[in-house]
Amino acid sequence: MASSSSALSRLSNLHGHLHPSHSNKGGVGFIKISPEVSEALSNGHAVVALESTIISHGMPYPKNLETAREVEAVVRENGAVPATIAILDGIPCVGLSMEELEKLANLGPRAQKTARRDIAHVVATGGNGATTVSATMFFASMVGIPLFVTGGIGGVHRHGEHTMDISSDLTELGRTPVAVISAGVKSILDVPRTLEYLETQGVCVAAYRTNEFPAFFSETSGCKVPCRVDTPEDCAQLIDANLKLELGTGILIAVPIPQEHAASGRLIESAIKRALEEARDKNIIGNAATPFLLARVNELTGGASLASNIALVKNNALVGAKISVALAQIKEHENKGGQFLFFRHDNDKKNQVCIIKEKYFVRYESNELIHDVT
Repeated sequence: MASSSSALSRLSNLHGHLHPSHSNKGGVGFIKISPEVSEALSNGHAVVALESTIISHGMPYPKNLETAREVEAVVRENGAVPATIAILDGIPCVGLSMEELEKLANLGPRAQKTARRDIAHVVATGGNGATTVSATMFFASMVGIPLFVTGGIGGVHRHGEHTMDISSDLTELGRTPVAVISAGVKSILDVPRTLEYLETQGVCVAAYRTNEFPAFFSETSGCKVPCRVDTPEDCAQLIDANLKLELGTGILIAVPIPQEHAASGRLIESAIKRALEEARDKNIIGNAATPFLLARVNELTGGASLASNIALVKNNALVGAKISVALAQIKEHENKGGQFLFFRHDNDKKNQVCIIKEKYFVRYESNELIHDVT
C-alpha cells in the first residue's frame, strides 16, 4: 500500500512538473532545466528559485561568484535544491552548474539585465541575460517552482509620481503565482507608494516575525503590513492557500535583515540621498538606476552596505529554504491522501461540510486552524 501511494505521489509530481499551471505551459520546451532541479521537481522535493542579476550586476568578480555559491549552499544546508535562473547563449536555464555560475559571474554587467520585457529579445539574439525579479518569477512559474528568494524587490522610485518609474517586479507579482522572499524593497525607493501599488495589484504582503515592513538595509520602514507570519509553516500554508484558490497573484514575504547586520539607518539614508542627487544630475534612469545607486551607496558607506546586502540575501535563502521544505511537506501529505480541516464556529447553525478541490471545510469552534485528520 505504501509503495502504491509513493508511486501515485511521484506520478502526480511528475505531471505537475511537466504540465505546470501557467498560461504559457507550451514554452517549457524552450527551457533547459538542470538534472538536479528536474529530479527534485519530479519527486516533489523542495526547490528554491534564485535570480542572477545579483551575480552579474550586484557586486564585482570574484565576490559575486563566491556569494552565489554561498547562497546556494545555504539553500542546500536547509533541505532544499537551489535553482539559479539565467539566460545563457539564448537558452533560458533553470538551475546552473558551477561552470555556468562562473561564466555568468565573469560576464558581470556584460550580461544583459533581463526583466520580463527583455526575455524574447535576449533569447532571439542568442544573448546572455541575468534575470531580475520579474523574469525569474516568470521562468519559475513556467516550470512549477512556487517560491523564489532574492535580496530586495524593485518598486516605485522616489519622485515616481512624476517619472512613472515603477519596477516591473510589482506588476509581475500581480500576475504570476510565485511567492517572493525578500528583505522588503530597497530603501533607495519610495516604500509607502510601493506598498500602495502592490495593494492595487492585489498582492498579499506579509512580514516575517514582525508587524512592520522592512526596508532592505533597515529592519523598519515606518509602514505596517496587513499580514504577519511567524514560522515557515505559516508561510507555507499562506502560499498553499494562494495557489489552491488560484488567485493568480504572487505573495511578497518580507524578512527583516538580521539585527547584527543592520547598517546604521542614518548613515545609509544620508548615502542614499547623496546617491539619488548624483543619479539625477547624471540623468541615470530606468533599469540602470538601481545598480548605480547600490554601488554608489556602497562606496559612500565604506562597504558597509555591501556586507549588509550579502548578509540579508543569505538570511532570506535560509528562511526561503525552510518555507519551501514546509510547502513540499504539505504537498507530500496531500499526495498520500491526507486531508486538512478548517474548523470555525458558525453561531447556532449546524456544522456544515463542503468539499472544495479535495479539501474539506468544517465549521466548528472559534478559530480557523488547519488540522491533520489522517
